[in-house]
Amino acid sequence: MNPLLHKFVSRLIKTGKLTITDAEGAVHHFGDGSGQPVHIVVHSKHAERAIALDPMLAVPEMYMEEQIDFLEGDILALLKIAYQNFGHGGREAFAVRIGEGIRYLFRRLHQFNPAGRSKRNVARHYDLSGELYKLFLDEDMQYSCAYFPRSDMTLEEAQRAKKHHIMAKLDLKPGQKVLDIGSGWGGLGLEIARQFDAEVLGVTLSEEQHAVAQKRAQEAQLSDKARFEIVDYRALTGPFDRIVSVGMFEHVGINHYRTFFDKCARLMPDDGVMLLHTIGRSTGPSVTNAFIRKYIFPGGYIPSLSEILPAIEKSGLIVTDIEVLRLHYAETLKHWRERFAANREKAVEIYDERFARMWEFYLTGSEASFRWQEMVNFQIQLAKRRDALPLTRDYIAEVERQLASPGGVFKAAAE
Repeated sequence: MNPLLHKFVSRLIKTGKLTITDAEGAVHHFGDGSGQPVHIVVHSKHAERAIALDPMLAVPEMYMEEQIDFLEGDILALLKIAYQNFGHGGREAFAVRIGEGIRYLFRRLHQFNPAGRSKRNVARHYDLSGELYKLFLDEDMQYSCAYFPRSDMTLEEAQRAKKHHIMAKLDLKPGQKVLDIGSGWGGLGLEIARQFDAEVLGVTLSEEQHAVAQKRAQEAQLSDKARFEIVDYRALTGPFDRIVSVGMFEHVGINHYRTFFDKCARLMPDDGVMLLHTIGRSTGPSVTNAFIRKYIFPGGYIPSLSEILPAIEKSGLIVTDIEVLRLHYAETLKHWRERFAANREKAVEIYDERFARMWEFYLTGSEASFRWQEMVNFQIQLAKRRDALPLTRDYIAEVERQLASPGGVFKAAAE
């Protein structure tokens, strides 16, 4: 085994049971033998060297290139051992973070997302075949963190609960004008239009998502209430009574946070309300994982609250509520990972083996980051005026209850 790799792994892995068969067929054991055994085989000296120099990027890359395979365990089990040892890995965990520290110096450049570049970045991910996403998403094509009030909920139930939770926090009234920034395949916007007789504008930069959302609106006979357009948020004009943004803020980039919230403030009247749903960090500012930035979400970044709140404060918006969803995305990703695995052969047919391996690592690595690292979800409720919302949060549970009742009776109750 590459001497640098052996030294790195032996000093990092103190707990767990990790076995590595190297490129020459020699078997090496690491850890104290506890927990689920993981045995990987590294097929080339090139792979050993790459992992030694940049493990955060090279491990998933070498898996994609079929230079790493599992004899025991799987990606999730490997990442569990790695992440649980980072806490006491001493110099070796620190060595991993040196590479992250170097990337930190260039993070503003990586997150420079003017309108043209934003559209190209979005196309890299969201303009993939819609058939791919159907392999693992729920029936409504919700591609963001679900909400699990009960642990036994199906993915479909949890995604409906997520939409109800968000709509309740918006304190919607029938007939209002609503803006959905990053509207995806249209599920949330269509539900708002249906439940509240609202006039919804959903905006996206994805050609694929836009086409699907428009078709869904027509099929649901909601085209007069829910419109979907390909437009950058910076080009919008208002006003909108309510603004919602789910899973889009991760693509804004820290250079543009002030622009984003200033724009949202200008788009709302004085009694306007906004709900921002975004992945976040429970720790401080950091960098985008090298594998994710290179292969999955170019230009993307997961912010900490300390990076978001200053931009909100300077925009004149008032933070009226913050909820931290901790393990909800881990459970969502578990469902996605299992569904993708069940349909893996179809994914290979749509793209190829390399792509399937890339998405296996993406979905599994994301789940691991929510289970054992600092990733969470933030739901930040915002208003322009302090009296724009009820004094207590009781209305949220009441609206959720009405929306979850058979047939969804909120409109009738409101009237």
